Amino acid sequence: MAKDVEGAEGLAARDYQDPPPTPFFDAEELTRWSLYRAVIAEFVATLLFLYVTVLTVIGYKISSDTTAGGVECGGVGILGIAWAFGGMIFILVYCTAGISGGHINPAVTFGLFLARKVSLIRAVLYMVAQCLGAICGVGFVKAFQSSY
Repeated sequence: MAKDVEGAEGLAARDYQDPPPTPFFDAEELTRWSLYRAVIAEFVATLLFLYVTVLTVIGYKISSDTTAGGVECGGVGILGIAWAFGGMIFILVYCTAGISGGHINPAVTFGLFLARKVSLIRAVLYMVAQCLGAICGVGFVKAFQSSY
């Protein structure tokens, strides 16, 4: 095991330094395209997450309610639902992490705001986009699955 190297202050040297906290309110951020691109990415990622996962749950419910000749249809099962949720989070966070941070959840965004990792403007826009994405994703499910 390697020993910690002590710096001039007597503290163990680290190879990583935390970035300084973001400003609480940064109005200049509103002039950057990167903010709007990130908001769009959060909207689309949340929309896709809710759309795919809700359709998976509905598909499981339909397959467990219907029978084919007295034999229950296969469907995705509980494990398939878990894979749908986990797989979608993995894919969407991987795709959006470089653009927006891949939060995809207003609670995560709020936590990062409290930790001063995102500014107030960015946090509010992300949370609005995430909520609208969730509403639109479930709305698409409702529109395309007219029987429910």
